[in-house]
Amino acid sequence: MNGDLVITTLAERPGLRAALWSMPHTWPVFMEHELVGGDSTEWIAAELPEHVLVATDPQGTVVARALSVPFLLGTDGRGELPDTGWDQTLRWALSDRRHGRTPDTVSAIEMAVAAGAQGRGTAGRMVAAMRENARAGGFKELVAPARPSAKHLEPDTPMAEYAFRKRREDGLPHDPWLRVHVRAGAVVESVAPASRTVVGSLGQWRRWTGLPFDSEGPVTVPGAVVPVYCSAQHEHAVYCEPNAWVRHRL
Repeated sequence: MNGDLVITTLAERPGLRAALWSMPHTWPVFMEHELVGGDSTEWIAAELPEHVLVATDPQGTVVARALSVPFLLGTDGRGELPDTGWDQTLRWALSDRRHGRTPDTVSAIEMAVAAGAQGRGTAGRMVAAMRENARAGGFKELVAPARPSAKHLEPDTPMAEYAFRKRREDGLPHDPWLRVHVRAGAVVESVAPASRTVVGSLGQWRRWTGLPFDSEGPVTVPGAVVPVYCSAQHEHAVYCEPNAWVRHRL
């Protein structure tokens, strides 16, 4: 199937916008309630369709999507990839577009392969397409606050230790998703220790996860890359997700 994929921007095939969101995915439910993101993906699709990639199989079914945003990194008060990763980059992109600033960098925001279509090299093709799309737009860099795909299996391991773990014999990173980026030409540059935040009442977390959330302290949640902190006394829980910054020079 992989060789028969058609990958274009949403701007080229706007009729696929609805199918983009109905594509079955494997993201944990609680990640749909990210504090900053909210309806950002809908905003990107509406305002920046040239930065939305969509892949279809020979039957025309959407099997992968990739969203990115242009933003200005080389300016006062910025310059470095932020510790607050995904959240801050999205805020910068929104602000830059609102104020008419000229962007100099593209950041990936989401890349998802449909459930049932994984393990066929699709992710690698989508990353390559994101690189080419950014290059075609005149950008010199594509960055990504990457969510390592196997980190949830080691929630208690610090991200800095995990992301920079001694590489395999082939020189590639331990994590499968980081390997995809490095194979495409990226380097794992740094850690964004507070990249994405999900806050909710204990009732919300119970609905999202099916877990009791009835005791004070860290809670291991399936799909979470670090524990969720539960405050039983104050009846809320907070998930602060670290990501690994990867940088593609184009």
